[in-house]
Amino acid sequence: MTAPTINGTRYPQPIEDLLPAARGLDLPEGQRFPSRNRLMREFRIGAPKAGELLALLKAEPTTPPANTTAPDAPNPATTPDAPEPTAPVAPEAVDPTPVPEITPPEPYAEATPVSRPDTPTPPLTPAPVRSAVVWPVVLLALPAFVAIWSGWVGLGGLTGFGVVHPLPGIWDSFSINSAITLPIGVETYGAYALYVWLSGRVPDRARRFAKWSAIASLLVGALGQVAYHLLEAAGVTAAPWWITTAVACLPVAVLGMGAALAHLVRTHD
Repeated sequence: MTAPTINGTRYPQPIEDLLPAARGLDLPEGQRFPSRNRLMREFRIGAPKAGELLALLKAEPTTPPANTTAPDAPNPATTPDAPEPTAPVAPEAVDPTPVPEITPPEPYAEATPVSRPDTPTPPLTPAPVRSAVVWPVVLLALPAFVAIWSGWVGLGGLTGFGVVHPLPGIWDSFSINSAITLPIGVETYGAYALYVWLSGRVPDRARRFAKWSAIASLLVGALGQVAYHLLEAAGVTAAPWWITTAVACLPVAVLGMGAALAHLVRTHD
């Protein structure tokens, strides 16, 4: 049997609209109510809605047979021509406007309800993490800067570094102490190489080079401070030749390592 068309639409119907059509289904002899599977098949609804519809059918009072005289019908003896009461007509003229259904549409012809995935819960936004403050580093660097600067300048004076005139014939009065090249070069390179090493944003070759050159630069800086304080404590006015040789090579070594590190940082092959 073709499923009845309710309100002229194929969309799922409310229970109130399906109930009259369910009453008008042809049932086998001796069967009072249609089965749930037949309701699902006839009206293309899911098991939950078919069960609810069947429960409403069973809850209704039993309709008396059509050939039975209604209790309030007129007496046939007094009104012989009175027409026999007819069974209630299935509601055909129902408001054609479909009633919107609050529940989501049921799947077509299924014996078991479809399990729908739960609505995904949006991920929780983590609380912003505050960066560690860096101003204590500046406070720690001030006394270190004074000690390192004075140590390198003093060692430079013991190894032949001193006041020079870098612009002769151009600016004869301009002079500079070449000993300042030692703390600026060695310690600045050590700090920069340490930053490149720990940043994690450079190629592997640059990171390895920065690691070992930073360690070497910091060790040379420590040895320079030790050498200056030992010579100063011993009252030495001129450093031995091997210390002078090592200190004199530092500006050239720092220039080479700085150029190599800058090249490796910009190379991504």
